[in-house]
Amino acid sequence: MPRTVLIVDDDPHIRQLLVFALDKAGLATLEAADGEAGLAMAEAHGPSLVVLDINMPRMDGLEVCRRLRGAKGSGGGDTPILFLSSRDDEIDRVLGIELGADDYVVKPFSPREVVARVMAILRRTTARPPAVEDGRGLEHGRLRLDLDGWRALWDGREVTLTVTEFSMLRLLASMPAKVFSRDAIIDRLHGPGFAITDRTIDSHIRNLRHKFAGVGAADLIETRAGVGYRLGACTGA
Repeated sequence: MPRTVLIVDDDPHIRQLLVFALDKAGLATLEAADGEAGLAMAEAHGPSLVVLDINMPRMDGLEVCRRLRGAKGSGGGDTPILFLSSRDDEIDRVLGIELGADDYVVKPFSPREVVARVMAILRRTTARPPAVEDGRGLEHGRLRLDLDGWRALWDGREVTLTVTEFSMLRLLASMPAKVFSRDAIIDRLHGPGFAITDRTIDSHIRNLRHKFAGVGAADLIETRAGVGYRLGACTGA
């Protein structure tokens, strides 16, 4: 079965371009012309990934993302999301990442760039093994990562993460003494030369800290000024 990408954008020309490009890449597509329709289709069809415009009538992309990330019971809570943004201001794009989007592309864009980013996210998603309890995991302090189930736990309590957030935390936990520069994190997650900004990495780190702070994890990730990030002590102190 081909993986399905839901394209939510009020511009029919953009939808047509992306349908053509994604079809050539071997992906099935669904289309929605506004946020409300996109949310309904995502909940009804459970796509492999959602390409989501920020500026749309009836319901903007940020609200669609917020509702999808809250739809854990219907399986939408961890659906990968790629934002399309036509705004020069980074505020909306950063907010989108903080809401749980995996990446974003700024309009005008090359369809090949969108396909490359979609495929990079899907590679991480489909690399997830089935949730089998066989003891595989990473543990550091009160943090445990279930690598087979792609679950992050703090004192046994699960913290819901996006694919990108889990991948980033797994990288840091795999070498807890190592300080990773932002470029190193990008290279490990996306491959060398992948165009993504430092601000995006910072937003994912901020999102991880915020989610774990909710369960008392105040020392999840350390910042080394001018260098990058490494896993914290994970004691809750």
